[in-house]
Amino acid sequence: MRRVMEREVQKSASLRLNRRADRSNQFQLTNKDCEDGFLFSPSGKIPQQDYPMKIFWKSGFLRLVCVVGILWALIIFAVLMFHVWTCQSSLAFFSAICNKDSKVFIMMDTMGLVRKQHRCEIPLANDPDSVTIPKGRTPNEIVQNLSYILEDDSAQNKSNAVPWFGGHQSWTQREETFNINSTMKVHCGFMHNGGAEMDSLDMEFVKDCRFVVATGIFDAYDTPHQPSNISARSQKLFCFLMVLDEESLIFIKKNVTIRDDGNGGKWVGIWRLIVLHNPPYDEPRRNGKVPKILTHRLFPQAQYSIWIDGKMELIVDPLLLLERYLWRGKRTFAIAQHKHHRSIFEEGDAIKRRKRYARPLVDLQMQIYLYEGMQPWSLSKNTISDVPEGAIIIREHTAMNNLFSCLWFNEVNLLTPRDQLSFGYVVYRLKDLFSFFMFPNCEYNSIFVLHRHTREHSSPIEWVKTLEEFRDNTTGLKETRGGLGFWVPYPGDLKTVVLPPVTRASPAG
Repeated sequence: MRRVMEREVQKSASLRLNRRADRSNQFQLTNKDCEDGFLFSPSGKIPQQDYPMKIFWKSGFLRLVCVVGILWALIIFAVLMFHVWTCQSSLAFFSAICNKDSKVFIMMDTMGLVRKQHRCEIPLANDPDSVTIPKGRTPNEIVQNLSYILEDDSAQNKSNAVPWFGGHQSWTQREETFNINSTMKVHCGFMHNGGAEMDSLDMEFVKDCRFVVATGIFDAYDTPHQPSNISARSQKLFCFLMVLDEESLIFIKKNVTIRDDGNGGKWVGIWRLIVLHNPPYDEPRRNGKVPKILTHRLFPQAQYSIWIDGKMELIVDPLLLLERYLWRGKRTFAIAQHKHHRSIFEEGDAIKRRKRYARPLVDLQMQIYLYEGMQPWSLSKNTISDVPEGAIIIREHTAMNNLFSCLWFNEVNLLTPRDQLSFGYVVYRLKDLFSFFMFPNCEYNSIFVLHRHTREHSSPIEWVKTLEEFRDNTTGLKETRGGLGFWVPYPGDLKTVVLPPVTRASPAG
C-alpha cells in the first residue's frame, strides 16, 4: 500500500513538471514567432498580429467615423428644422425664403412633422402704391386661339329640346377637349338661350373692368360683406362685382341697403350687383359655379380676376394679392391648398360623410376618374396636392387658364357640382401643360374673415344614399339640366373599378 501511494505522488510530480516544461516551450515559441513577425496556426494559415499602434489606429478610426456620422446627422436635422421653422415663421423675411413647393417640405408635411397653423403672416409687399403692374399680357405659348361653342347641337336637332347652359356635351367631345392644340373650340357654358343672362347695363359696365374682384350669392345663402384695408389705388383700379340670382337680390333688399347710382346700377357698399336672370341649373350649388369658374366668360375684358366666396370678407388689398401670388413668381394662376386633404378620394369620402352631395353620384364620379387613370395623391406627383381650397382663385385670363377653367366647368356641368373633386382631375389630364401655384392654407386663412351662411344648406339631393332613389324622378331629386354624365351611358366598364380605401387624414377632415 505504501509503495502504491509513493508511485502516485511521483506520477503527479512528473505531470506537473511536464506541464511547466510545455508552458515554457510555448512561451519561448511565442517570443520567437513574435520576433519573426508571424504565428503559425493549427490550420497552417499565417494570421497577422496587430501591433499596439495598429490597434489604437483602428479603434480611433472607428470612433472618428462614428463622430462624423453623428455630426452629419445633426447638421441634416438642424437644416430640416430650420426649413420647417422658416416655413412657419411669422417673420416676413424668413417665411419669404421658405420653399413650400419643395419635395422635402411636402414629405415632412405628409409625415406630420410640420405643425399645422390656422393663420400665418403673408409675405406681402409693404405698400400697394409701390407695386409695379406688369405691362402687357403673358404670351399665349401653348393655346394661342381659344373660342367657344355657343349653340347646343343636341337641342337644335330636337324641336322640343331646350338648350342647356353647358350644352349636351358627349363623352367623345369631352375626350377631344383634352387633346391640346394651338387652336381650340370647346364647350364653356353660356349656350344661346341656355340661361344666366346679364342685364345690358351691367354688360356695358363690365366692359371697362380690367382688374376684377368677384364674388357670388345664390339661393339667398349669404349676405354681402364689405372688404377692408382696400387702398385708394385699388378702389380706382378694381371693379368689385357681386354676382347673384333674383332670389338673392330680393333677400338682400330686405336686409341690406342697396344704393342706385342713377344709371340703373345697384350697389351695396363697394360691390356692384350683377344679376343673372334665368338660373341655368336646378341646384343652387351648381349655379354658383358659373361666376366662380367662368369669370372670364362673364367679364371677357378682364385681364386679372380674384374670386372669393360669398361667405368671405376680404381683409387684404387685392393689388397686394396679385403681386404676391402672381407677379412676384411670374405666375398666372394661384389657388389655396386644402387644409386636410391631398387626394380627391379623401375629399370624396368627406363629401359623402358630411352629406354635401348624393353619395352614389360622388362614388360614380370617382370611379370614372379612377378608370381614366387618376390615382390617389402621392409624393411622386408633381403637385403639392390634388385638392384645392376653392374659396379663392387668383388668375390672369390667359388662353391656357381660360381653357383650364372651361374644362373644369365642363366636369362640374357633366358630373357633380363639387368642384374640388374635378380640379385635380383636369390638372392630371392636362399634365404639365397647365401651370399653377398652390399656396399654403394658413395664408389662405389670413386673407379673409369667415362668416356663417344664412342657413344650413338643405338640398334634398344631399341626402340620397342609393341610385334607386333617382329612378323615379317624381321625387324631384334628379337634376334636369346638370349632371348629364350620370344618366348617359359611360363608354367604359365601371363595374370592375374598385375605389381605393381612404384613411381620414384628420379628425376634422
